[in-house]
Amino acid sequence: MLALLHTSPVHVPVFDALRDADAPGLPLRHLVRPELLAGARESGPEGVAGEVAEALGEAVRAGARAVLCTCSTLGSVAEAAGPTAGLPVLRVDRPMAAAAVAHGPRIAVLAALESTLTPTEELIAEEAHRAGRPARVRHVRVAGAWERFEAGDRAGYLAAVADAARRERDGGRADVLVLAQASMAPVAERCAAGGSGGNEVPVLASPRSGLRAAARLAGE
Repeated sequence: MLALLHTSPVHVPVFDALRDADAPGLPLRHLVRPELLAGARESGPEGVAGEVAEALGEAVRAGARAVLCTCSTLGSVAEAAGPTAGLPVLRVDRPMAAAAVAHGPRIAVLAALESTLTPTEELIAEEAHRAGRPARVRHVRVAGAWERFEAGDRAGYLAAVADAARRERDGGRADVLVLAQASMAPVAERCAAGGSGGNEVPVLASPRSGLRAAARLAGE
C-alpha cells in the first residue's frame, strides 16, 4: 500500500485517476493535512517537521510500504523524516526535477506559492549535482494564482498559470519549464496539446512521474 500526504483535498481524485491508469490495483491511503501547508507558510517547512513526522507515523500504522508527499513546500521535510519513520518517502517533484535537469541548464520554475520556490530550486540543484549537469534556475511567481486556488476558482487558477507558461515559452529564455505545484499539472497537458512541433519548450508536471516512482518504492 502507498500512502499519499496531501495539503489539499483536490489531489485525491487526481492521484486516484493516475493510479487507475498507471498502477492499477495499487492500494492508496490519502492523508489530507491542509494545516501543514498553512503552518509551513507561517514558520517555514521545518516548523511543521513534527506534524509531518506524525503523519508518516499514521501511514506506518496503516500498513503503508512507502509515502508520496504531494506538497512541494513540505517535500524535503517529509523525505528527511522517512528514515526515522522506517519507510521510504518520496517528494512528488523529485522525478520531475531529474527530468528537467536532463532537458537543459536553463530551467524556469513556475510557482503560485512563494514558499515553494526555494525548496524547488534546492531540489533541482540536488538533482543537477547528482547527474553532473549544470542548472540555472529562474523563478516565475504567478501573481494572484494561489488566491484563486484558495477561493475555489480552479479554472481561473489554471488559466493564470497557463498564461504565464505561454509567456515563458514565447520568451525563449528557458530550455524547460517546471510547474512547482502538483495542482498545476493540467497546464502541462494544455501546453502539450497546443504545441506546434518539436521546437516547443517542454512543460513538466510532477503527479504522474511522482506516482510511478512511488509505486515502485511501494513494491508494485
